[in-house]
Amino acid sequence: MSGLDADDRALLERRRKVLGGAYRLFYDQPLHPQRGEGVWLYDRHDRAYLDAYNNVACLGHCHPHVVAAISRQAARLNTHTRYLDETILDCAERLLATLPPPLAQVIFTCTGSEANDLAYRIACQYTGAQGLIVTRMAYHGVTQALAQASPSLGAQVPLGTHVRTVELPDACDRDALTPAQRFAAQVQRAVNELAAAGIRPAALLLDSVFASDGIVTDPAGFIAPAVEVIHRAGGLFIADEVQAGLARLGEPFWGFVRHRVSPDIVTLGKPFGNGHPVAAVVARRECMEAFGQASRYFNTFGGNPVSCAAALAVLEVIEREGIPKRVEEVGEYLRRGLGQLAALHPEIGQVRGAGLFIAVAFASNAERSAAAIARAVVEGMRERGVLLSLTGAGGDVLKIRPPLVFERQHADILVERLDQTLAALRAGPPPMT
Repeated sequence: MSGLDADDRALLERRRKVLGGAYRLFYDQPLHPQRGEGVWLYDRHDRAYLDAYNNVACLGHCHPHVVAAISRQAARLNTHTRYLDETILDCAERLLATLPPPLAQVIFTCTGSEANDLAYRIACQYTGAQGLIVTRMAYHGVTQALAQASPSLGAQVPLGTHVRTVELPDACDRDALTPAQRFAAQVQRAVNELAAAGIRPAALLLDSVFASDGIVTDPAGFIAPAVEVIHRAGGLFIADEVQAGLARLGEPFWGFVRHRVSPDIVTLGKPFGNGHPVAAVVARRECMEAFGQASRYFNTFGGNPVSCAAALAVLEVIEREGIPKRVEEVGEYLRRGLGQLAALHPEIGQVRGAGLFIAVAFASNAERSAAAIARAVVEGMRERGVLLSLTGAGGDVLKIRPPLVFERQHADILVERLDQTLAALRAGPPPMT
């Protein structure tokens, strides 16, 4: 923190005093942005930082069309969903038009955590079961139910007794099984473990890019046999699209479409409103009706007119500006550039991903572990004005997840500064032991 000026040190002390220890800050020298525009954040000294991490502002910071939609609606009306209102219906219909049948009905929430929590409740109600299967490093939310099913939160947050985890297929495995067969076998094992404990599975809950597991996108379609396993066991498939959806992967508007599967329930999070607190659960009609007959649901500001205006604006921009095609093209361009860096820097073990959700997995060398290299790269990139973060069980995978308005010139900046960072890391002194 020695690089902070007096004003930021005072702000940090105020933060510690009133917010406590549960909050975390990025970077050894925390960032203090003052404004945002597109893919850029600017600090108090007007230094620009290329944002290659913040997917919540999916159309970039302060997108003018979204800002104008929020402002217009906030100046006219903002209330709850127990009154008739056109905006929530316009938003629901526009959203459903992007999704395949039999997904047919929507419930709006404020956050992805609320959406996943509600999706699990719907699955339990529909199946009469409680068991939940997630991946080994999954993150699905911060409610009590979801924290118990989010192993990425750490060992200090124990999994629920009704939760089982599965491993993702590893490209290094050398058995005779395909990745799809291997993953399906993992889900079947979890179903069997639940059965042995007297628990029936309610749902398989998957983020289709497996962001917290290290970003695993290939081979496309490998989760399909696992979905068949959960259906045969009487459970539902919940597609957590908080990170993978809304054209994040390019032409397949939703991550699950890339895997050629049909979810029973789909969840969205705050990227749906470009950061405004709006999220949603979309499900098959029979799932929603079973839930509605057994339980009233009311979320005071889930689906309020301002939030729905924001979400409508996001959907309008994605369609009007041809975002899916652009994301696919720029993502491929960026992966090519990163692949060229891998040929120059042995620290890069693998580049993988789809669209604008990209992983750079690091490899250990004689001086540093892969995790140490990854941490040094994140800090070095921040010093060079590019914002990134890490993922994976070992914290050794660079997570590149910029706003969808990222362009080729921004990809060039990222690749150039990663090249500089890795070269400086190799030239610098070895780490202290």
